[in-house]
Amino acid sequence: MRGKQTVRDLVLSMAAIGVVVFGIYFFVPHSEGDPVKTVGYSVELGQARRDAPYAVAAPVGLGKDWRATSVTYDATDPKAVAWHLGFVDPQEEYAAVEQSNAEAGAFVEAKTYGAKRSGSRTVDGVTWAKYEGPKYDALVREASGVTTVVTGTAPFAQLAELAAALEERGGQ
Repeated sequence: MRGKQTVRDLVLSMAAIGVVVFGIYFFVPHSEGDPVKTVGYSVELGQARRDAPYAVAAPVGLGKDWRATSVTYDATDPKAVAWHLGFVDPQEEYAAVEQSNAEAGAFVEAKTYGAKRSGSRTVDGVTWAKYEGPKYDALVREASGVTTVVTGTAPFAQLAELAAALEERGGQ
């Protein structure tokens, strides 16, 4: 009988839907623990160090609390070969190593999301340009046509720790 629904029918329908939702929630597995996926990067690093027209930077001796979360190597354009290695630091902040032989200004702008130069900082005897921005801060070094950017949401102390751990090898 259409038009004769009651509040009781509504409550019974809602209860039935609730049982179904509870069953789905209870029986479908949930991801537990850390939602940040850790990745290995030795294969990509080896390829980049064999192929890149510059010495590729990667950290050596970072603490075990630093976790690699992303890695890419793009050599499709020989004038803009790009290396990226992203991390989550011990305080769960993002930090990345970005390297390229592309035009430095545009590369820095893109990788720092528009951060502006705000001075310099010496890390293990090497002077890096310091950039501050609304999204990312960065340490930037240009040498022999290659720009290395250590950037992210991590504080400058953590960016400096990552920069100090970088070891450049390979290149043609």
